[in-house]
Amino acid sequence: MPIYKIHDKQLVKLDETTFKDQNLKEIDLQKMLKSQISAISPDTLIVSEEFSDWEDNRNRIDLLGIDKDASLVVIELKRTTDGGYMELQALRYAAMISALTFDKLVEIYGNYLSKNGSETNPEEGLLDFLGWEDQREEEFAQDVRIVLASAEFSRELYTSVMWLNNLGLDIRCVRMNPYANRDGTFLDIQTVIPLPEAEEYQVRIREKTMKEREVRKRSRDTARFEVTTEGNEQPNLSSNRMIHHVTRYVISKGKPIKDVIKLIEQIRPNSFHVIDGTISPRDFKRELRSISKDRPKRFYIDENELFEVDGKTYALTKNWYTRDAINAAESLSSQYADLGIQINRFDSQT
Repeated sequence: MPIYKIHDKQLVKLDETTFKDQNLKEIDLQKMLKSQISAISPDTLIVSEEFSDWEDNRNRIDLLGIDKDASLVVIELKRTTDGGYMELQALRYAAMISALTFDKLVEIYGNYLSKNGSETNPEEGLLDFLGWEDQREEEFAQDVRIVLASAEFSRELYTSVMWLNNLGLDIRCVRMNPYANRDGTFLDIQTVIPLPEAEEYQVRIREKTMKEREVRKRSRDTARFEVTTEGNEQPNLSSNRMIHHVTRYVISKGKPIKDVIKLIEQIRPNSFHVIDGTISPRDFKRELRSISKDRPKRFYIDENELFEVDGKTYALTKNWYTRDAINAAESLSSQYADLGIQINRFDSQT
């Protein structure tokens, strides 16, 4: 979007230019921004420039900062019109510095202050900026934020950043467009990810997504079961495998299939798919696929998984909640107590 200067109550359009045409290199942008970092990263203190405290010192963080929340801030600058691969570069840097301690940052900040001719005590400077009276290692560098500043960003970079942010990272994209006229060069700086007017909303959405992902992770079936029948132990069964094993054993002992199905489907309706005739797993799979392409994945239909009873072939569903699988198995073991089915549960720690 063009920028206009108001002159004599008239709009005078500024000419868009490039950093290259203005003979501005990335190191020039770095020097300008480090003293006015709030232009691209508010509430940030710069603690180092061209930071490379690792073996391969060819890789350098343009500007390293810390924010008011004690999160480290990796700031990468480009003068290109697509941003290059700066998001990948910044991710590597963020990983490299994620283990920094407060004492190490004091050392880094001290070197930066010394190079810039400042006599500020680095530890006192950091504590003052953070509003801390003493070090709080447990609150320090719990997160690493990334700020990418460039003349423009490619669609691929935008897509990557939005995807990474949805996974819980905090990456900000700041567009810097130079303009020029006879009065000099001007810089239009705009945060494009997240959009300022939508930042609070996007943060809430990201937090909601992270909470939902955590709930899904916690709800994964980590329970494991050991089923003992006639002195034979079948260990380390998932809930799905456990109910299939119990069902197969009950049916193998001649218990009426109709009664077994009734007991199970009181807890989990439509648990079985039945086909007339005695057919092979391959034919059973073909029959299910004719109903739905994905339907074979929903049932136990491999070798020795089907139940052949009274001229019909039955398949049990794989789709079980742990709670329902336990209730169904307990219902079978209770109804057919004479079979002496024993079910023990163990929760996996992985």
